[in-house]
Amino acid sequence: MMKKTITIVGAGPGLGLSIAKKFGANGFQIALIARNAEKLNALAEELKALDIDAAAFPADLYSKEQLVSAFQGIKDKYGFIDVLEFSPTSGSYPPTPISQVTEENAMDAFQALVVGAIRSVEQVLPEMLEKKGGAILFTTGLSSIYPIPMMGNMGIALSGLRNYANNLHTDLAPKGIYVAHLAIGAFIKPGTASDPGLIADAWYDLYANKTQAEDTFPQGVTPATILW
Repeated sequence: MMKKTITIVGAGPGLGLSIAKKFGANGFQIALIARNAEKLNALAEELKALDIDAAAFPADLYSKEQLVSAFQGIKDKYGFIDVLEFSPTSGSYPPTPISQVTEENAMDAFQALVVGAIRSVEQVLPEMLEKKGGAILFTTGLSSIYPIPMMGNMGIALSGLRNYANNLHTDLAPKGIYVAHLAIGAFIKPGTASDPGLIADAWYDLYANKTQAEDTFPQGVTPATILW
């Protein structure tokens, strides 16, 4: 039986690694994409130490050429990409209060999050449509759903990404492709109720059940219930 492959775009030592461990423990091969090759290789080695087949494919989301090359490398090594998970920490600017949003910091977030997502989906969707199967998972923050003034530039981009995810779900569900969106409404911190491993568990449950197009973590969280 051939192993399935998940590609994690924006893989880091927190949530990305936890998602890799969760899917890897369930028989997946792991392809990691992020900008920093050294850090990415370290993640791959950590996964290999757990007997999880993993490989690093460095690429900058801002470079279409690098991203296309990374995905081609994944296909050459692993073949069909069964799951795409998109969760980069975005951009060249920090979250900016809405009254201080500029064209530059808004466009930067949009380029990383929305254009980066579109570029990534373009690399897997034709094969998924041909196979009539696969899954595309988008991880965002709560500002994708609710206006949160302190997340001004990010909220503009993430709400666009949520719209893209929900539209893809509507279009692709009848074609056998599962698309889902999970909005994180917590500060991710190991050893707490917002441990990245718990978020990875929630993601795997969504993927395994394939009944919901969208959820939040924690379930039912709103801006009023976040501990800032």
